[in-house]
Amino acid sequence: MPAQTGPRVLGLDFGTTNSVVALGVGGGEPHLINFAAPGGSSVDVFRSALCFWQDEAVSGGQSVEAGPWAIAEYLAFPQDSRFIQSFKSVAASTNFEHASIFERRFRFEELGRIFLDRLRRHAGDALGTRPDRVIVGRPVVYAGASPNPRLARQRYDLMFGGFGSEIHYVHEPLGAAFTYAARLDGAATVLVADFGGGTSDFSVVRVGEPGTARRCTPLGQAGIGIAGDRFDYRIVDHLVLPLLGKGGTYRSFGKMLDIPANYFSDFGNWSRLALMRNRRTMAELAQLEHAATDRAAISRFISVIENELGFPLYDAVARLKRTLSTDTAARFSFSGGGLAIDEPVSRTDFEAWIAPDLAEIDATITRALDSAGTTAAAIDRVFLTGGSSLIPAVRQLFDGRFGADRIAAGDELTSIANGLALIGAQPDVGAWAVGDDA
Repeated sequence: MPAQTGPRVLGLDFGTTNSVVALGVGGGEPHLINFAAPGGSSVDVFRSALCFWQDEAVSGGQSVEAGPWAIAEYLAFPQDSRFIQSFKSVAASTNFEHASIFERRFRFEELGRIFLDRLRRHAGDALGTRPDRVIVGRPVVYAGASPNPRLARQRYDLMFGGFGSEIHYVHEPLGAAFTYAARLDGAATVLVADFGGGTSDFSVVRVGEPGTARRCTPLGQAGIGIAGDRFDYRIVDHLVLPLLGKGGTYRSFGKMLDIPANYFSDFGNWSRLALMRNRRTMAELAQLEHAATDRAAISRFISVIENELGFPLYDAVARLKRTLSTDTAARFSFSGGGLAIDEPVSRTDFEAWIAPDLAEIDATITRALDSAGTTAAAIDRVFLTGGSSLIPAVRQLFDGRFGADRIAAGDELTSIANGLALIGAQPDVGAWAVGDDA
């Protein structure tokens, strides 16, 4: 068999919750990079998480791990660790300057380079030499209030700059479209809906006949910073935050005031929760505890942060969502830091909590169709991807608009990376790339 010639292409889906890497060589079919996870298992989905701990034996006095290894390190020594997840969600935030970890400050791009370095190490020989092209997925619209795409691009350039000889950025749902196109045996107009951790993105793509030189042509798109992490917040807001003082008051100079909402919004955001364990915030919370009407609630708030319970809380929320995706009822159970919750939750409850978010997602689908100059009736197929696409209420949104017979799903966590690698093998790869102001 002759050796394949052509570029070594890496499709990199750097996600809010998980990251996936696909490698294609010489125009051949891409394959997913596997990582030998702790415990002897092998995974092709790498958790987008970091765990720092103090280590006098290394330069700088800090050690760090990423992915499944970050989780393992945290579980072994939770109180001596700083566990960070969902940090992609601050990429476009002008309010985020740095994360303070054990008194050391890290900018977004520094966290990103550390993450990529550990990902590369754990891939071992599977990644081989430096790829010729790296195709990085990026959301249509970044997460956060008033996201700044130019700032995100600057940070991405600094993060990914040394990862390959060429770096190109492509909208994530377009990557998924390339993967889905391989399933089709004819031409079709496809709506790709990608539900990640931080954003929900929609692209309308015209897929040509098999063998067409340019098989996928994007027609329009739209996105919104609402996805899995927002759904998580709704659960935390209803079941956890009332026990931590939300809605309570404190006394200041003889007046009764509402406890500032920013503490609770930070607590319910996975990218910011771990960063609350800093000297300034903890001092503020200590003062608030003394002045609060319900001191025990603020004490629990402080204890959850001090004991680094962000990951087990996230895990409890994720378990509830998964169970409610298959069952009509479940129990939310969490215990730690003086906080004990064991509450029944119905799927109807959860769907009511996320109803405002689903309405905004529905409006974003309409914007995507409008940007393509088309209507729901003209869409031949809808391809759902991303973990939150498994939530029944999300699926029902599309069934109602397009009809269940037009809906397809699958490869929820890997379709984007595979499609990005396929795009990287195209001779006109630059035509798919996104500019720094988009």
